Amino acid sequence: MPEFLTKRAGFWHYARRVPLAYADLDPRGVIRQSTKIRVADDPRAIRAQRAAERINGELEAFWRAAGTAEGAEAKARYDRARRDARRLGFPYITAVEVAQLPIAEILARFDVVAAAKPDDHAVEAAALGTVEPPALDLDGLFDEFEALMKPSLKGMSDDQVRRWQSPKKRAIANLRTVIGNKALAKLTRVDALDFQRWWIGRIEVEGVEIETANKDIGHLNKMLGKVENTHRLGLGPVFSQLRIEGGRTGQRTAFAPAYVQNTLLADGALAMLNPEARRILYLIAETGLRLSEACNLTAETIRLDDATPHVQVRPDGRRMKTEQSERDIPLVGVALMAMREHPEGFPRYRDQAAGLSAAVNKTLRENGLLPSEGHTVYSLRHTFEDRLTAVEAPDKIAAALMGHKYRRPRYGVGPSLAQKAEWLQRIAFRMPGTV
Repeated sequence: MPEFLTKRAGFWHYARRVPLAYADLDPRGVIRQSTKIRVADDPRAIRAQRAAERINGELEAFWRAAGTAEGAEAKARYDRARRDARRLGFPYITAVEVAQLPIAEILARFDVVAAAKPDDHAVEAAALGTVEPPALDLDGLFDEFEALMKPSLKGMSDDQVRRWQSPKKRAIANLRTVIGNKALAKLTRVDALDFQRWWIGRIEVEGVEIETANKDIGHLNKMLGKVENTHRLGLGPVFSQLRIEGGRTGQRTAFAPAYVQNTLLADGALAMLNPEARRILYLIAETGLRLSEACNLTAETIRLDDATPHVQVRPDGRRMKTEQSERDIPLVGVALMAMREHPEGFPRYRDQAAGLSAAVNKTLRENGLLPSEGHTVYSLRHTFEDRLTAVEAPDKIAAALMGHKYRRPRYGVGPSLAQKAEWLQRIAFRMPGTV
């Protein structure tokens, strides 16, 4: 039987029990509504299912709106009580906490209430703590978590913040799909197990990657843990130890250097890409830059006229992945050619590395230029590291070029540009169109 559909008096009817999360807002218990479609006219419920989906969408929108309005009203009452308490000279605390104060402080609060107008309930609420704090729920989880994490987001660009936000919001939205909006204090291990089972079902039926599910579980565990530590909700480790076993880390596969030279760098092979995208690929193939590092180069960090032409990887309004990511990379081969064509960088893709990656990977895949599912644009960085290994570049040189931490104590200023350029010349690709 299709979801939420039942047969009644020869017609298809929508029927759904009000989720527990909305039981206080909708007392009807079970919602029943005719689709007005006869079973005889639609025996497989194809049209009825579409009608049920429409009814269900409207109903869930109603529940969400009711919950949002109630939550907003409760928050407004609480915020007003806190402001009034400060105006009266008291910190706002709940009635339970007021009762635990020394008797002199309790009497001082009652004196303020007695001095107010008889019908001034706002003063009473502020002084005696009769307004309960609004309950945190799933809909407010991300905003609360983000507020607690603000210091750690300092220095991120807008795109980095967006990429930090998106998977966490998606995890909450997925959990909400399973259990509805629910007060955080009422979340249980059963809710978490239901969410895990929902993901297992998707993995089995839709072929979703196990690690996609585990990322959701991990984000929820971290967010709830942070909020729990701050607000003492009494949750316990609701989402801990729920990772689904059997997942893969998704390690990207390196291109063979010969494939890069003979296929990707063949004359005209990347003509389907626009000039900026094409030359960003040339740049990262030759330098091992991360895509975000290449996209955010500027006229100030592209040094073509220096004795050793090079690019400078700097924060420039972004947070660097690691401390070692800040580095100078000499330009040789196809990278030097690319940057001479774009001496001011790639404005079309500045702070848009994620979008460029998705678009280029899609284009390369559609044109048969990715040898396997494991290959992506980022594979060029793995290829770069393999090429350094093949010529036996010293670990200190390789770490300085890759932006990795050098595992031994650091002395001096590290390899010079000339030294790094010498090793890059040993692995430089030939120009497209040359033999």
